[in-house]
Parts: sequence; C-alpha cells; structure tokens
Amino acid sequence: MRKYIYTTLIVLALISSCQKDDFCVDPITPNLVIRFYDNANTDNYKKVSGLTVWAEGLGELYTDVSTDSIAIPLDPAKDFTVYNLKSSTGEDQITINYLRQEVFVSRSCGYIYNFKELDLTNVSNNWILNTEITNSTVKNETEHIKILH
Repeated sequence: MRKYIYTTLIVLALISSCQKDDFCVDPITPNLVIRFYDNANTDNYKKVSGLTVWAEGLGELYTDVSTDSIAIPLDPAKDFTVYNLKSSTGEDQITINYLRQEVFVSRSCGYIYNFKELDLTNVSNNWILNTEITNSTVKNETEHIKILH
C-alpha cells in the first residue's frame, strides 16, 4: 500500500510541475528606418539608384538596389554605428549615435534593445544633401531618419 501512495505522490508531483511551454513569437530588436526624399520637394519620396549599404567592419546589408527606404540594425554593444551609403552618384558615411535601453520582453524571448536620443554626426554630404531625425526613439519600425538627396 505504501508503494502505491509513494508512486501516486511522485506522479502527482511530476504532473503538477509541468508548465505550458513559452514560445517567443516575434519580439526582436527593432531596426532603424531611413526614408529617402526629394531635396526639391521635401514631402515626396525619392528612390536612390544603385544603393549599397554596409556597416563599418561588417558585410553589405543592401547591394545595388533602387529603393526609397531601408531598415538597418543598430549595434546594441556600442553607443554608435557607422554606416556607408553608396549610390550611383557618390558615397557618404554617417555616424548614428544613440543611448541603448535594454527591455525585458519575457522569459522565452529574453531582452531586446530600444534606442533613444538618436543623433547624426559626421555626414560626409557627397550625395546626401540634408538629414532630419523624424523620430528620435527606435522602439518600432517606423520612419526615424529622413535623408534628402
């Protein structure tokens, strides 16, 4: 009889210790979104021809594309990321400075990073004529930087 009681207690303990599995569906660190605009009419999008984008010391994210917007990651290990943007009319380098904010999502997803207080420095202005920060906090993938060319 004791054997059955111990076995029943062990089985009940095992069943009660089981938990529903947590799955991380989609929380990821958001990318910085850059939109390209016409310098003559700053409300109109303008595609960049032959755009190639790469981060300093890393591989290319975009290679010879024609687009009016890009989404690029920021480095969560540093307070800045240096990007090179090459178009069919020239090459520019920009440094994007920010403050990192670690955000706990859940046990299964862990942490993501949001970035705030965006600032652009060292824009070389070869084909990029002007820049504007439209949203200084990167916590979702909406437009953050406006580049006029």
